Amino acid sequence: MASRASAGVLMYRRRDSGVEVFLVHPGGPFWARKDAGAWSIPKGEIEAGEQPLAAAQREFAEETGSAVSGEFVGLGTVRMRSGKVVHAWALEGDIDAASIHSNVFTLEWPPRSGRQQEYPEADRAAWFPIAEARHRILAGQAPFLDALTGLLGTSTTRDEAHGNESGGIARDE
Repeated sequence: MASRASAGVLMYRRRDSGVEVFLVHPGGPFWARKDAGAWSIPKGEIEAGEQPLAAAQREFAEETGSAVSGEFVGLGTVRMRSGKVVHAWALEGDIDAASIHSNVFTLEWPPRSGRQQEYPEADRAAWFPIAEARHRILAGQAPFLDALTGLLGTSTTRDEAHGNESGGIARDE
């Protein structure tokens, strides 16, 4: 069975205080009380026949209500613990995190109750400095932060802070 694949956009902006990244918090009852290690880049599954970058752009629009365009730079791929492969692209830009409008999904909640409820895919969004984003983002997506800081030539990667060799990400050439 082929593993599932997702694609997303890691939007960033430059501020006097440094680089900030845009992350979304997943909606739904499972994530409601989780914060550290729960945030994500706006991303979603690649549909049959769809190119990964097109999927990343579509998913960003679906989860934020805002279309994105510009110069996308590949950050590579990571394999999540679930086996899902996630492709990501960096894009310099700006968006009002407080005004996102996400699409919704339907879930039976509480489980086995027979009640179907709708939840937003992303219930909120925020801009975070890279160091704070490392605490907020899903662990499996942290290599995208490393790839971004490497791309931008900043010295805030987790590996540099701990004196470890880089690893865990395959670059899209």
